[in-house]
Amino acid sequence: MNQGRFRPFLLNLSNISNWLTLLIVVWLLASVGLGWLVNWLLILVGILLLAPVILVIGVRWWLNRNMVIDQCPVCRYEFTALNQTQCQCPNCGELLQVEQGHFGRLTPPGTIDVQAIDVSAQVTDD
Repeated sequence: MNQGRFRPFLLNLSNISNWLTLLIVVWLLASVGLGWLVNWLLILVGILLLAPVILVIGVRWWLNRNMVIDQCPVCRYEFTALNQTQCQCPNCGELLQVEQGHFGRLTPPGTIDVQAIDVSAQVTDD
């Protein structure tokens, strides 16, 4: 096996010299009066670390507000869409408008949308 390759705490002069050089540069900038530059770099690094976290939280919040899960009014197939958009039912192909958290049929102007009611016929003997 590779027993000689695993060295988690490898200390050599090149690693120490890199950190020492960085520390000396920061100390010199602070002593000359360029501490604002060091502060600016620290703030920039902080922003770069926090920006992805804030972005993920913002996208999740936006999706929770705008994602709609409802049933198609024609075939009762449940699917998701974004609020205030037009979409097509993946099951029956009906064009739908998403408003206020619900799906509605998208009909052209002048079309009267009716719902049929099944009336059972009674036979009367004459």
